Amino acid sequence: MIKTGIVGATGYTGYELTQLLARHPQARLVWATSESSAGKRISDLYPSPDDTRLIRFDDAPLAQADVIFFCLPHAASMEAVARARAAGVRAIDLSADFRLSDPQVYERWYATPHTQTDLLKSAVYGLCEVNRENIAGAELVANPGCYPTSVNLGLWPLARAGALGPFIIADSKSGVSGAGRKLRLGSHFVEINENMVPYSIGYAHRHIAEMEMILGRHVPDVQITFSPHLIPVNRGILSTLYVTLDPGLSEQNVRDIYRQAYEHEPFIHLLPSGQTATLRHTVNTNRVAIGVTPLPRPGQWIITASEDNLLKGASGQAVQNLNLMFGLEETAGLL
Repeated sequence: MIKTGIVGATGYTGYELTQLLARHPQARLVWATSESSAGKRISDLYPSPDDTRLIRFDDAPLAQADVIFFCLPHAASMEAVARARAAGVRAIDLSADFRLSDPQVYERWYATPHTQTDLLKSAVYGLCEVNRENIAGAELVANPGCYPTSVNLGLWPLARAGALGPFIIADSKSGVSGAGRKLRLGSHFVEINENMVPYSIGYAHRHIAEMEMILGRHVPDVQITFSPHLIPVNRGILSTLYVTLDPGLSEQNVRDIYRQAYEHEPFIHLLPSGQTATLRHTVNTNRVAIGVTPLPRPGQWIITASEDNLLKGASGQAVQNLNLMFGLEETAGLL
């Protein structure tokens, strides 16, 4: 039985992890932290039967865990992960702190220097379907961001096949849970209900860096215009991706590219011709649904990709990474 700890267990992703681990056949939660709610139980904060008592990170018995999940804001994970690794404990970080391999790129997008560059060099980007071989046996895995998971998995097969053009428009919609549990004016009910709000549009959102990192491996000079929106639903992400492909490709050719990449992937659902991805394809699951739509003009396509931002976009993928790191069945605790 793999013993796990969670640092930051009272946010949406941390709580989601407690629920996934509670039904995981080969992992169990041995401790969980919260700086603001130490001394309380998880059931005091969420409608749950989970009576795990929360402790401060400084009081956490790090060495009692085989692996620790870090559900902290960016810049807060660096020192915490370093303490875990110094104690010989493996780590899965759900913040952005170890996702970007270049510390200068991290500083450019997150406006703070990276203080753990040695650990950054050893971190493995945890996009499971793309980086499975490197995740297996890794000591530190950086769980991908929610938006990049939908965009990268939606386009990676095309990029890898050399079919994807460099100009990409990613129009993404996210449920309010993507903004976190901390109170913010923009996520109040009256502000978001019956509304849709674009934010950090153009070339401003930090998640662009992850999209460029993955797609840029195969598409030189990739240029991504990213428009995220907040919509009045609890959870889910739908990304509508406008791309150009080799004009000689038929729909069957494109669908074959996706099949070759994802045919044996348990969490990727390539939709039949004529169908587009919706939130209901994936909410409350660890799946990504992908739809392929050709436009009448040769070489122009719309790809739709949906996911649950708290599962495949965060905690579910973190458990998928746990399974890969420890050589378990990849679907354990997720189906």
